[in-house]
Amino acid sequence: MSSSKVARIASLDEFRGYTVAAMFLVNFLGSYQLVTEVFPNLKHHNTYCSFADTVMAQFFFAVGFGFRMGFLRRLEVDGVTNALKRVIRRVAGLLLVALIVHGLDVKYESWSALKEAGVWGILSSAFQRNYFQTLTHIALATLWVTPVIGLSVKWRIGFLLMTIVLHIVISASGYYAWVVGRPCIDGGQLGFMSWSVCLLAGSFVYDIIASGQRGIVTVGEKLIAQESSERFQVQRIVKRLFWLGAAMMILGYVLSCINRMVSPNAIADWKSWGDVLIEPPFVSPSKPINMWTMSQRACSVSYTLFSGGFSVWVYGLFYLLVDIGKWRCGVFRTL
Repeated sequence: MSSSKVARIASLDEFRGYTVAAMFLVNFLGSYQLVTEVFPNLKHHNTYCSFADTVMAQFFFAVGFGFRMGFLRRLEVDGVTNALKRVIRRVAGLLLVALIVHGLDVKYESWSALKEAGVWGILSSAFQRNYFQTLTHIALATLWVTPVIGLSVKWRIGFLLMTIVLHIVISASGYYAWVVGRPCIDGGQLGFMSWSVCLLAGSFVYDIIASGQRGIVTVGEKLIAQESSERFQVQRIVKRLFWLGAAMMILGYVLSCINRMVSPNAIADWKSWGDVLIEPPFVSPSKPINMWTMSQRACSVSYTLFSGGFSVWVYGLFYLLVDIGKWRCGVFRTL
């Protein structure tokens, strides 16, 4: 079955609705002190990966899933040039919307004040913090992965690893200290690089789901899909989702454990794995944080790897409930 004929994926719609509902939960209910005292994971702490920190990662996951699906269809129908033009138009539009929604760091109340600041004064002061939030990062992360979004999984994995290494190098060169020192929001100007980890995870999952859909062939108006064949397809998809999510979460946790090997927590002589393992991702750390700590504010790659893998597992649950079990939630569908 061609990519343009892949049926609408109901689990993705329900997953998106769940993510929006989770956003309302952590942004509103999670803003009450009484609630967060009982359920601390409903609040952003920026020192570990709380439940609240998984929500934004799921938005990027859904964007990556949809981007891969839509871009392949556009390639088939319109060709490379028109598909790329459409991406650029959408990114430019989203950046404009982000400017309206997120705003800038400074306000000029008169034309004379604007003239006095000058072009360089505006650019150097207005775009340091507020503008680089969710919508801006979605736009920039989309643009960042565009060169590989239509390529094979090997190219995307290679691009993912390159992005991770590049972000770590830049963070170690002083960018991490600058981001947490301001403090910036969602990784600052270069946060989109780390967020692309979650976006690419979504593209991998689309491939897994689409391969299962293409496994059903048609002859005339009849579907040839024996029960045993369908069961095999479901098992294969679930296994791939499980291992992809597990691999990302484990890698994210392993990277976060480097926290115990470098300043200020470096251990000169460790005798067991317990000396270097930090607390689980959803538990507040007992040691000072650094660039390896899971943090949405710093958008560390340990955080985006773990939360991206967690998004894969959450989507896998929706795949089983919605696509296989035919379960529907009116609230999620509406959102």
